[in-house]
Amino acid sequence: MALLTEEDVRRMSGGGTRGPVVVRAGEVLTPAARDWLREKGVEVVYPQGQTEGGERPSARYRTISGAVLSEKPEHMTHLKGNILVDKDHPRIAFRGCIDSLEAEILLAQQTCAGAGYPTLAQELEEVLAFVRRFIRFDVLDEPVGEIELCGYGPAELREYSHYPEKHLGQPHFMPHYTDSPAILAVNKVRTVVRRTELAAYAAFRDADGGVKRPDMILGLNRLSSLMWIMMIKLKAGKYPREVK
Repeated sequence: MALLTEEDVRRMSGGGTRGPVVVRAGEVLTPAARDWLREKGVEVVYPQGQTEGGERPSARYRTISGAVLSEKPEHMTHLKGNILVDKDHPRIAFRGCIDSLEAEILLAQQTCAGAGYPTLAQELEEVLAFVRRFIRFDVLDEPVGEIELCGYGPAELREYSHYPEKHLGQPHFMPHYTDSPAILAVNKVRTVVRRTELAAYAAFRDADGGVKRPDMILGLNRLSSLMWIMMIKLKAGKYPREVK
């Protein structure tokens, strides 16, 4: 049986900024890890039949088709609790896109801060916190809730991104290699957001082409709008720049 230490759960939850922490079969939280998770308010998901202390009547796993397995095959991973799916399952692919999106946001923050745009880097921190919640939305079936990002509600995000010249004095433009590193970094984030939105549709669509999680798709769609607004504001010189 493997022990999950406080250091382990800090890493798994991004220092308490995202959740849930999924305890897999055969893993047990140390007392220090449990105390830290409670203090930070991080959700913990246990395998079906396992308690906080690690006791479980059976070490078996189940697949989404209902098959029972005594051990986890290497080609499978946890969807939720002790439910296993193949690693190319659309929900797992979507979670991988979220991971890639987080990494791209961090790189954009580094670029923007280095280019003298601390305000933009801080706005991207708010974006990062929003994106990190999507794993929780998925695993725990939590609703996205009201969307407000960097002071914009969903209607404003759509309006400003569609009519930037009206609201920000800068028309739509095609990114070019001569644009600033900050613009190109935010543009890269925008493209990864769009790819993640498509992965979300693949993960949550039903047999009739509808979607089971329209709130998640809407959230990603509006996030894409925000990335375009940030690019427009950079192009228009709306962000204060600190020259070192």
